[in-house]
Amino acid sequence: MTTAIATYRGPWRMPLALSVSLLVHALLLSLSLGGAGMGLPGFQLPWKERRLEADALRILLTQARPAVAAPAAAEPKPAAPPALPAAPLPLEQGPAVPVATAPTPPSGSARAEGSFVAVPAPATLPGPADDPVDPAPRHAEQDTQRRTAEQADERSRQAELAARQAAALQEAGRLEAQREEQARQEAARLQLERAESARKESERLDMARQERERNEAAQREAVRSEAVRQEQARLAQLEAARKEAEGQERARQELAQAEAARQEAARQEALRQEQARLAQQEADRQEAARRDVARQEAVRQEAARQEAAKAELARQEAVKQEAARQEVARQAAARQEIARQEAARQEAARQESARQEAARNEAARQEAARQEAARQEAARQEAARQEAARQEAARQEAARQEAARQEAAKQEAARQESARRELAQREKAEQEAQREERLRAIGRQLAEEAAQRKAAPNPAASPSLPAASSLRRGWMFGRADPNADLVQYAAAMSRKIEMNMTFDMVRDAVKQAHARPVVTVAVRADGSVEKITFVVSSGVAAIDKLIREVVASQAPYGAFPPALARQYDVIEIRRTWIFDMAIRLE
Repeated sequence: MTTAIATYRGPWRMPLALSVSLLVHALLLSLSLGGAGMGLPGFQLPWKERRLEADALRILLTQARPAVAAPAAAEPKPAAPPALPAAPLPLEQGPAVPVATAPTPPSGSARAEGSFVAVPAPATLPGPADDPVDPAPRHAEQDTQRRTAEQADERSRQAELAARQAAALQEAGRLEAQREEQARQEAARLQLERAESARKESERLDMARQERERNEAAQREAVRSEAVRQEQARLAQLEAARKEAEGQERARQELAQAEAARQEAARQEALRQEQARLAQQEADRQEAARRDVARQEAVRQEAARQEAAKAELARQEAVKQEAARQEVARQAAARQEIARQEAARQEAARQESARQEAARNEAARQEAARQEAARQEAARQEAARQEAARQEAARQEAARQEAARQEAAKQEAARQESARRELAQREKAEQEAQREERLRAIGRQLAEEAAQRKAAPNPAASPSLPAASSLRRGWMFGRADPNADLVQYAAAMSRKIEMNMTFDMVRDAVKQAHARPVVTVAVRADGSVEKITFVVSSGVAAIDKLIREVVASQAPYGAFPPALARQYDVIEIRRTWIFDMAIRLE
């Protein structure tokens, strides 16, 4: 047949070969094992097995012997049916049912031998009133029917037990599949929760970043507003100074015009009286010459004043340009900080996307592993149960690892909190050390000042006043301080010295070679100057003396604000004095 199929070259070669193969396999699969007798089992077609009715019962009747009177109780019991196997038979197969026979007993007793069918006896049997033969075969027939019924019941119970076992196995498989599905759903839920927590954390970080940016913008706006306000105040002061200079210029011009008119009248009067009083004319000429010298001196002084005003304007312009440069530098730093934060945010987003991609890959790998385990479970249930146990152990291990991770995260958070506290304590200790060092420096300065006062031969020569030890004193040795009132008061004091044209007092003296003096000015709560101390001298006694005069000329510097007055009685402000086109305090 195979050769004939192979040599067939028509278009139906493949369907014909497939049909023949299906028929052969169907025939082989339809064969079943049967037979309950001795010997090797044989093959039998399934349609030969009758499960709903019994085969025809053949009965052989023999005549009873009258000489033998064997009591019914003396009859031997029929042999017990053969024991059935403990293993359940498959539902789709069953043993072949042989026909039961009743051969003639060799010893005269009616005993039936042979195999029995698995169905009940026929419904119509001859009763005792209709049976004209000997009762012994009738008893054998009843025993045969009884044993047949018992075997049928036993096989029914076995079939029911096999069906229950199959249902139990199916139920166990269904429950195992449900457990796997629940485990998969639980893993997916945990993954979604982690993704949601990561998303919320990212949103929280973005909100914190936006809040920080808003705060920084507000701070920059406040600084810009303060700079604008200060610039407006400076411009107002310059405008007032300009108007004052214009008023002085107009007064000088009016005076010059009046002086010229008076001189013209005097000259005409001198010409008119020239013939009479020559000596008086000479005196008038000398007086005019003296007045001309005085006018030229006034013009020179006015030119010097204008030069000073121009220098002051140039210095103020330089200060404004420096402030603009610093503002540009600060904006550039802010832009760099924003770019750095944006790069950090993009890096965090990239890491988050990589982590999510890894999580998706891991979920896909786990899903593929679960499908492979399910396929193996369909092929072999025991291996599936072991795989389920392994997966349960893996889930427990994952839960344990998750708990360990959370515990490690808690420990890490606690460690970071302790580190933050330690850092705060160290910063506090450093600040305390700096404060102690500053106090020690102040103590050394006070000791040096006390030594200087003791060593001074003439206390009246120094305008410094002794400091009272019982007064509450505050110090500011730089531009920054946590006390905002103190910073504002020191800035106002510096502006008053810089803006009131005090440079004219030291213009000639600072032309000499000198160092930049560092001066500490102690101011009382009412704005008066308590003392002036030179931390670093300029090296020129005239400059040091003029600095004292400048500080004294601008006193008082205004009373302390209420909040500052509640804290201090005296404030010592240290500044470095710089002389270029004006006086600048740094």
